[in-house]
Amino acid sequence: MKKQWRKLVSAVLLVTISALSIFTVSVVSQTQLSGSVKIDGSSSVYPLTEAVAEEFQKRYPRVKVTVGISGTGGGFKKFGRGETDISNASRPIRPIEDEECRKNGIAYIELPVAYDALAVVVNPANNWCNYLTVEELKRIWEPEAQGKIVNWSQVRKGFPNRPLKLFGAGADSGTYDFFTAAIVGKEHASRGDYTGSEDDNVLVQGVASDPNALGFIPFAYVAENRDRLKTVAIQCNCHNDGKPMQPSEKAVIEDRYHLARPLFIYVNRKSADRPEVRAFVEFYLQNAAKLAREVRYVPLPKRAYELAMERFRKRIVGSMFGAKGSQVGLSIEKLLAAEEKKTK
Repeated sequence: MKKQWRKLVSAVLLVTISALSIFTVSVVSQTQLSGSVKIDGSSSVYPLTEAVAEEFQKRYPRVKVTVGISGTGGGFKKFGRGETDISNASRPIRPIEDEECRKNGIAYIELPVAYDALAVVVNPANNWCNYLTVEELKRIWEPEAQGKIVNWSQVRKGFPNRPLKLFGAGADSGTYDFFTAAIVGKEHASRGDYTGSEDDNVLVQGVASDPNALGFIPFAYVAENRDRLKTVAIQCNCHNDGKPMQPSEKAVIEDRYHLARPLFIYVNRKSADRPEVRAFVEFYLQNAAKLAREVRYVPLPKRAYELAMERFRKRIVGSMFGAKGSQVGLSIEKLLAAEEKKTK
């Protein structure tokens, strides 16, 4: 009996010690993990990546995560030179950016992290414009409009005789690329006589301070400034039976909003082998759904994050979109199908 009792006690002690060892290793790894993670790129993705970085550094205080804002294009330039570990992007990588990465021996892992409903906004004092058609937006923003479409009355009959002041993303921004592709029909095709910036806070300030302003910004920045901005519904015959639609999570999920788009992070394949970068990316994918909603973006389905995690852990490199830049009309369902195909 005593012998059996001793065996039982020994077994319990062994299990307890093992559990404590696992706990200790976990605590030690969290405390001892150090190094740095350098991130730059899209101002659209910035709110989500910054939220992830803040939570990550609470768990791993010795890892320094820096998140810059130089726009999707500016971020890819740094990424292609090997200056950053991760590049935030509000559109898929473009052919010229992919070629630069190849030239410099940089393989990348493309990971979707959320959806955005790019918003067209006006000043709250604007009481005449509640919706715009895609055709009207094209008339405003196409290259031929420069110096010609300068008054609200030229946009639609019945609009007031007031100057039209335009604000939008700068040429290095993925938001600019996507907006021009979705509205004008071609990336980087737009008028140049508008106030542009890769910093969306500058655009918020511009629209909020001018009653005659019209601009486009990521939805996360609208959510933070609802008392300073008014969103304009978008009417498109290819969505929502041609009815004007406001940007919202529901509209994005149901594929009824014309300016919905996926957001990405691109991870340098070599950087992914560093413990701190690997831990950060895995933490990102595990927490992106919750944090995306907190910063007012649309989370991807659970399966999408699982596929992204699988692709990251297998180190599957390259773009699931053929490195062709902005993809207009890419619904969550289509994105999921592309992920499934890429992961196989």
